[in-house]
Amino acid sequence: MFDSSQIQPYISFTDLREWMAEAEALGELKTVLGASWQQEIGLATDVVVPPDDGPTVLFDEVPGCPKGFRLLINCFAGKRRAMTLGFPQGLSKQELSQAYFDHYERTPKHIAPVIVESGPVFENTLKGAHIDILKFPTPIWHVNDGGRYIGTGCFSVTMDPDEKWVNAGCYRAMIQDQRSVSLLMVPGKHGYMHRQKYFKRGEKMPLALVLGGDPLFFFMAGTEQPYGLCEYDIVGGMRRKPVECVRGKITGLPFPANSEIVFEGYLNNDNRKFEGPFGEWTGYYASDESAQPVLEIEAIYHRDDPIILGVPPIGGGSDEMARYRAIMRSAMLKHQLQNAGVPDVTQVWPHEIGASRMLIGIAVKQRYPGHAKQVGVLAASCGASVYGCKMVIVVDDDVDVSNLDQLMWAMLSRYDPATSVDVLRRMRSTPADPRLTPEQRKVRDFTNSRMVIDATRPYEWRDKFPKVNAPSQDVVRQAREKFGYLLK
Repeated sequence: MFDSSQIQPYISFTDLREWMAEAEALGELKTVLGASWQQEIGLATDVVVPPDDGPTVLFDEVPGCPKGFRLLINCFAGKRRAMTLGFPQGLSKQELSQAYFDHYERTPKHIAPVIVESGPVFENTLKGAHIDILKFPTPIWHVNDGGRYIGTGCFSVTMDPDEKWVNAGCYRAMIQDQRSVSLLMVPGKHGYMHRQKYFKRGEKMPLALVLGGDPLFFFMAGTEQPYGLCEYDIVGGMRRKPVECVRGKITGLPFPANSEIVFEGYLNNDNRKFEGPFGEWTGYYASDESAQPVLEIEAIYHRDDPIILGVPPIGGGSDEMARYRAIMRSAMLKHQLQNAGVPDVTQVWPHEIGASRMLIGIAVKQRYPGHAKQVGVLAASCGASVYGCKMVIVVDDDVDVSNLDQLMWAMLSRYDPATSVDVLRRMRSTPADPRLTPEQRKVRDFTNSRMVIDATRPYEWRDKFPKVNAPSQDVVRQAREKFGYLLK
């Protein structure tokens, strides 16, 4: 059994540039000169992002953009997965998930940020007529996108007007003109909750859009964190030291002092412009254009030679979003199941093929009749997994659920279609779900049904179930350690 207690995680980088230096030291940073934002950057992204070991790529000298204005893609692949989370190389996906659970999720340490007077993000301040977001190397990510999406590897900083807690959330942002972007916020997300409070008061919402932040901030902002908890506190806890933030000169909102680029302004409900379509994480253009509130930018701050972090969804298989969400969401879901009183959940994996949302595999050591069903129903409803889930498969603890072949083999050989399947209806879905009917979209009914499959050996006669002819996971691990060199 893998034991992460001997691992001492250490995250040494504190901003995107330090992260890039570590990626370069691993031999996983490549630079492309002269690629166009109109087509070539998007094409290159389609090539390097799907493979699990693709490099991180820095695009420089983008035609039509100022010298030194750059864009980085594909952070979370190859050796960079372990490096980004502060873990040693050589861990499998499931071991990486277990290490994340043990060190960051089981007993999380939250450290509040500190406010400093200044930071690199203020090296350049643009206001008034000098505001021009079109000069940043923002590509057309997918051929049929409705515009240039500067907000893919970004996060939006907002504050609850009543409770005064700060949230960092990921919402797509499409460029409208030199001074504005449209933000699509999904109902139920924390930023949306903040937004609606301001709009119900007839007020604009203060907002800071951070582009090119430390990857950890983006990763935390893109996963389901508890209501009322600021993502800065989570990152501070992971680093064992507080995040240094500055306050925006327009809104007073805090954002990391070493951010690459920040747009600051107000989201205006009375100023809506059409946003979309956009090729989403489901692999489809699942929603048409819609009128969304505009962020009216009153100030731009950026470092010298600024870098945009690009994390576009690819869909149709594994991509960067799916990879980082699988690690974090698996640990979060395991923790939530434990908090719900469910014993002996040994593995959790939201599969990349479903954007780490739609297909979840769970391994359990059965302790009583109905144990597997309990796990499956709860997993279909937990905060870390409820959004967009379509299938939960529960298997015995002899199966590596992060291995899709093993998960499908266990399901096909151990479940009975007539007796092992339950369907939950009117569960929380997403506007990006291509299976929503036109009627649902018309009334904004973003719900779906989902299947819970008990693919464990039936508890009452599990000892009589045929034995498998494959080695145990421990034996497989030993074999990999001894003979893995044969595959290199």
